[in-house]
Amino acid sequence: MEHAVISVIVPVYNLAQELERCAVSILSQTHRELELLLIDDGSTDGSAEVMERLRRADSRVRVLRQANAGVTAARLAGVRAASGDYIGFVDGDDEIEPDMYERLLAHAVRQQADIVHCGFRMVFPDGRTRLFHGSGRTVQQSAEDALRELLSGSYEPGLWCKLFRRTLFRRLLDGAMDTSIRYNEDLLMNYYLFSAAGRTVYEDVCPYHYLVRTASASHAALSGRKIFDPIRVRQIIRADCGPGLQADAERSLISCCVYTFCALTLQRGCGGERRTVRALLQAHRAGIPSLPSAKTRLLARLADRCPAVLQALYPLYAGVFQKKQYE
Repeated sequence: MEHAVISVIVPVYNLAQELERCAVSILSQTHRELELLLIDDGSTDGSAEVMERLRRADSRVRVLRQANAGVTAARLAGVRAASGDYIGFVDGDDEIEPDMYERLLAHAVRQQADIVHCGFRMVFPDGRTRLFHGSGRTVQQSAEDALRELLSGSYEPGLWCKLFRRTLFRRLLDGAMDTSIRYNEDLLMNYYLFSAAGRTVYEDVCPYHYLVRTASASHAALSGRKIFDPIRVRQIIRADCGPGLQADAERSLISCCVYTFCALTLQRGCGGERRTVRALLQAHRAGIPSLPSAKTRLLARLADRCPAVLQALYPLYAGVFQKKQYE
């Protein structure tokens, strides 16, 4: 299995300026047995020409095109077309270090893992970097234990710093995934994949480079989808998971409602959305004492009992203390 083929799937929507750099980092991997699937999700900016140039230059590149349907639909189209033993995802404006897939595959083979994942480094436009997390430790876990870490936020919920055995995607390809979800869709897909897995391995190194762009989805203004998709993802997980994960899914849902409410205190004209999120939080009031963070418990109680106080104080707190990861 050291010669296993890895299918790397890159959804592409209007990335003409970034895509070639990303693709070169994938095609330069020390593990040479890979195919690169570029999924054109209805680009209008010249990305198609870049993809065709890459296809002509390297026989390992395959290009698929579809009408714009969103990143999840593009990823699943890539999975359907993939021929590899393992599946990896890279966002088209990021890049990876040359040995990333070699070292992830080595863990998969040596420890018979269905999923191997790692940390990442955030790269800012001015060249600064921030590691998440980079301790160098390696952890073997059951899928359920890894899911707990994902739901708690200890592990990165993105798809792009992971390697998945291809057979894990059966449920997703049978229609389990709601492709209309545009925010936190990575967490939901990871939930389905980890639920289908056996052994997982996490190596806390950072060979994936997440390049911060001011035009990326993480910078988009709050919208209905950006407010409610993350909550919907956690509601789906809570309804689907078994008894062993119910408490973890409940805490994840409550925490998401709390921090969504806090984010809405920083926005004007979102009174209706704040009331909706507060009502969702109140429906899960009984779980507030189980939240592991004292800060989150305090914010939850304020949102539940004294929303006007939180609306007055949280903008001041955010302006002084909140980490601005994307600036």
